[in-house]
Amino acid sequence: MTTHCPESAWVFGYELVGAGQKPCRLADGDLESLIMELRQLEYLVAVAEEASFTRAAERVRISQSGVSAQIRELERDLGATLFDRGRTATLTDAGQAAVKHAREVLADAAALRQAVNEISGVLSGHLTVGMVTACTVTGLFEAMAAFHVAHPGVTITLLEDDSASLADRVRAGAADVALIGATSTESPGLPSLPVTTERLVAAANYFPEQISMTLRALAGSPLICMPQGTGIRAVFDEACAARGVRLDIALEASAPGTAADLAARGLGVAILSESMAAAYPSLEARVIEDIEVPALLTLVWRPAPSPAAEAFLRCCRSAFSPQ
Repeated sequence: MTTHCPESAWVFGYELVGAGQKPCRLADGDLESLIMELRQLEYLVAVAEEASFTRAAERVRISQSGVSAQIRELERDLGATLFDRGRTATLTDAGQAAVKHAREVLADAAALRQAVNEISGVLSGHLTVGMVTACTVTGLFEAMAAFHVAHPGVTITLLEDDSASLADRVRAGAADVALIGATSTESPGLPSLPVTTERLVAAANYFPEQISMTLRALAGSPLICMPQGTGIRAVFDEACAARGVRLDIALEASAPGTAADLAARGLGVAILSESMAAAYPSLEARVIEDIEVPALLTLVWRPAPSPAAEAFLRCCRSAFSPQ
């Protein structure tokens, strides 16, 4: 197999691109070996980021035993142990060094594919999209559906996690785009597109009619909150700190529906966004008057998005724009 390439690049000892005067050559067996080694690097990065062979296997969509076998083979090839295998998979010093270079090699391989795709005009490859856990906004799904119809050659992985972890994934290059919750006063340090802004509400079975809903009015009530790392919790915690109020957070629930169900059973007052509470008409919801900073749902992406990510962002802008 002969390929004419403009520049020189090496991956695992294989010359992928020539120096301009002569083509680079890969035998079929070499190409198969190269593809397998790139997959090993993908598995290495997945295990490192998930800190679990099981979750990494789910992410790359092969069996756990398959991931474990490929990591062991990579360790044999490198002559070093990359993970301490306990309750979690923890990188050794050698593993940390290997992951850094693995990300660089995978990025170079993706850039090679993108360059070819830009010339051919056909998008292919993979897109990783993050979404804050239990998101109730459907625009992201509409964008994914439109993108899939327009670009069927691109596979999509959807990740659910808390907002802080998703932003970290985008910064690290483990996700291309993510829909996260944040406060309107903080910057995720990434290119972003605000999607919705909402006030926070207290939701419960019953409130005295005369009560003015403020943070101090919630003192003495058991509260049901989203966990730390979510945008709603960040807004709530910042408001409490600004007002000098310490409240009793009795329960944490990662899904709005769980928080609402707990409140409906009299276990406390749920702190939710307006749209979240509106989905549960059996609860009485009141805007917390002295939380003036709204919760923000925003789309973030890598500073230099791939062609596939740019196309997906166009779908997102269309899906989230006012009709």
